[in-house]
Amino acid sequence: MTTSVRRGRTLRQRLMGYITSGVDQLRKAWAILSLAQTRLLNALGALRPGRSARTGAALRAAIAVFNTSLAAFNRAAMAFVERWAATDLPLIYREGAWTLLDNAGRPQTTFSWTPRHQAAITAASAQYYADLTSRISEAIRRARAFLRAAQDAARSDIAERVDVAALRQAFPLETVVYANHARHPVDSWARSALTWQAVTTANTAAARTALDELGTEWLEVRDGADCGWREHQDPDRANRTLRTVQDALAHPSSHPNCVREFLPRLDLIGRTEIRTGATL
Repeated sequence: MTTSVRRGRTLRQRLMGYITSGVDQLRKAWAILSLAQTRLLNALGALRPGRSARTGAALRAAIAVFNTSLAAFNRAAMAFVERWAATDLPLIYREGAWTLLDNAGRPQTTFSWTPRHQAAITAASAQYYADLTSRISEAIRRARAFLRAAQDAARSDIAERVDVAALRQAFPLETVVYANHARHPVDSWARSALTWQAVTTANTAAARTALDELGTEWLEVRDGADCGWREHQDPDRANRTLRTVQDALAHPSSHPNCVREFLPRLDLIGRTEIRTGATL
């Protein structure tokens, strides 16, 4: 096993620490929402036809608890996103830069937050903050839609029991809904999203550091054997190819859970006859 591979795995292990912690926090936030839904559904399920004022009061109390839980979910989820964007992603960026310098045999080269590095992490953090907060906003919208449906069902089903199972099936708050309407468990969405953001951030830092700190435009790609360059199914395979820094910045990863890594090729500084994408 080469030194560069050992260091690459060390970087991935460090990234997994950030990712695993983030997934756990998002899971806990969504658990607040899921538990609140279960409690409200249980309250609805306990309603009997011809309900009394007492059961109406119990339902109102359950609705109040749901709204409180919705606010708690928003606070917990947003607290993570704010820390991830403001603290974790810059640390991940720096880890990517440091690993690139280690792989180049230049651990003594100091990484500093130059304007170009600052601009890169600012843009990435802003984009990923927006991506995550849009998911949280969508979860809140779905939770409020569920609450309206639950209230409507409670009012309209006075003569019969509320169909709790139908409400849960129509509004599975423990899932995240993608643009194509596919529903995914929170764990799988969170791991996919945070892995994409972490790997992309670290590899962007590596490519930028190769050019700015080491003066090389050439990077060697390490990736899954079947991974395509632009997307996983791209016939242009990525592993053990040479790419320019510009290409690497355009495609720091190709799919969620990508294991792509860039190694600096200082021996190719000044070479102009090489074609990007050339296989080693």
